[in-house]
Amino acid sequence: MNPLFLAHGSPMLAVEQNEYSEFLKQTGASLKPDAIVIFTAHWETDIVTISSKDDEYETIYDFYGFPDELYQIKYAAKGSVRVAEHVGHLLSENNIQVAYDNERGLDHGSWTMLKHMFPKADIPVVQISVNPYRAPEEQFRIGEALRSLSSQNILLIGSGVTVHNLRAVNWGQKEPESWAVQFDDWLIEKMNKHDTNSLFQYEQLAPHAKMAVPREEHFVPLYIALGSGSPESAPKVIYRSYEFGTLSYLCMQF
Repeated sequence: MNPLFLAHGSPMLAVEQNEYSEFLKQTGASLKPDAIVIFTAHWETDIVTISSKDDEYETIYDFYGFPDELYQIKYAAKGSVRVAEHVGHLLSENNIQVAYDNERGLDHGSWTMLKHMFPKADIPVVQISVNPYRAPEEQFRIGEALRSLSSQNILLIGSGVTVHNLRAVNWGQKEPESWAVQFDDWLIEKMNKHDTNSLFQYEQLAPHAKMAVPREEHFVPLYIALGSGSPESAPKVIYRSYEFGTLSYLCMQF
């Protein structure tokens, strides 16, 4: 059950039927995990915080100004205290402090994608927060602590976006800006070479890093997913496109 980094893009993903939503459907149909552990860019905490509940999640609409149909969607997945505690134990064993939350619902960094991948909402979901202020090495180490989940048929997803600069989007533009493509090309090259030292220094070494990542909350799930993958496995680009010129839909399997 190879870990994934998936781009969640705009909340409109939940209602759109396009090439990317079809990719998510096909990806979900090819997987039969016993549980899903998802690190979402839209839940930020200082300490790694794990959703720990067995009952159904509330669907959180953490966005404004979108069509009414988006606010009518319910993704009625349930949690798993057992899986949450197992994840917490793995992190604690590696000296990573954790906390638990039994109230928060699923934000759009989780449910907009899961709705396409697992439409029956019949697989337990454990949602986990990110701290964008941790160094890339620390994000990677969080993933490393969870490598054993793959062999336990638990799907780990890092939900974010590699190039996420909303001030740089060009509404209606079909062709991607060269700087956005160059940044993703650099990431893919370094991941393929397992060059974590360069990846940890992306701010200094990657082309157009400041433009691509003005703030790290959407970027760090990539490092968590990368860390959770097997060092022996070659990273694989499983989807890539761009919206509005700069918004990346790069997706990786580790």
